Amino acid sequence: MTPPDLRRLAERVLRLEAEAILGLIPKLDESFDRAVELLRRCAGRVVVTGMGKSGLVGRKIAATLASTGTPAYFLHPAEGVHGDIGMVARGDVVLALSNSGETDEVLAILPPLKRLGVPIVLLTGNPTSPLARQCEVVLDVSVPEEACPMNLTPTSSTTAALAAGDALAMVLLDLRGLRPEDYAALHPRGTLGWRALVRVADLMLTGDAVPVVGRATPLRDVIVEMTQKKKGVTTVVDDAGRLAGVITDGDLRRLHLRRTPTDALSAGEVATHEPKTIRADDLAAKALEVMETWEITSLVIIDAERRPVGLIHMHDILRAKIV
Repeated sequence: MTPPDLRRLAERVLRLEAEAILGLIPKLDESFDRAVELLRRCAGRVVVTGMGKSGLVGRKIAATLASTGTPAYFLHPAEGVHGDIGMVARGDVVLALSNSGETDEVLAILPPLKRLGVPIVLLTGNPTSPLARQCEVVLDVSVPEEACPMNLTPTSSTTAALAAGDALAMVLLDLRGLRPEDYAALHPRGTLGWRALVRVADLMLTGDAVPVVGRATPLRDVIVEMTQKKKGVTTVVDDAGRLAGVITDGDLRRLHLRRTPTDALSAGEVATHEPKTIRADDLAAKALEVMETWEITSLVIIDAERRPVGLIHMHDILRAKIV
């Protein structure tokens, strides 16, 4: 098979799987609403179960639910009928996956689940199956065909089931009002959590470490301040202490290249008067985004009265390893 033929086959797979996901949109109906409500009101945990490829998808859905504020875990149905069903308790909700709707291992755990009075939400490609008839809510995730050239290997069907699980998780996330800091608390060692936890206030320079001069300060003294503080920048403030601008090493170099006489210049005459600023409670990741967008290396942190209260350098953010 030639490379173009291989690419056409890959394109067919991607197209069919994309169409499988888009095909779920018209199926978003009252059943989806009931599933969301059952999961949202779950007093215990969401128990996700499935066999084979559906089980692998179920593990990912359980992990996504748990990481976005919905307590969940995965129960292997074959282990369930050998004792693990004891992990399920009244107040739980089961989210089952079975493309055929006839998976023996999933059918086998239904009786003990029914005795516990645990409601079951089913993701299936066969909404009229024996399994579907015994579940409180059935979500149709059927697909026209698998992306497998033989129409056998679970591909489009598992993609659709995974996307439906993500849709449930994201709707629940929104209903629970999960904030970035809540998400970070669930990922304390992850980069995503770190990005959402670290704020400008955690990294910024404050107090005497912040270079500052008045508008009338002679340029010679400005250079002394910048040299002593070693930040490559200084803030310039007015008589009320409000930020009036900044001067950078680059500003000084450009003055030198233009052969501009500097002896009589003051800070206010040299400063950039509308510098980019940020607040102390903004995320450090946002500060880095501003720096990269405007191709600058430092930001002044201002308070509600526009007084400079700190300075943050790109290197401070990079050293914190939030990217």
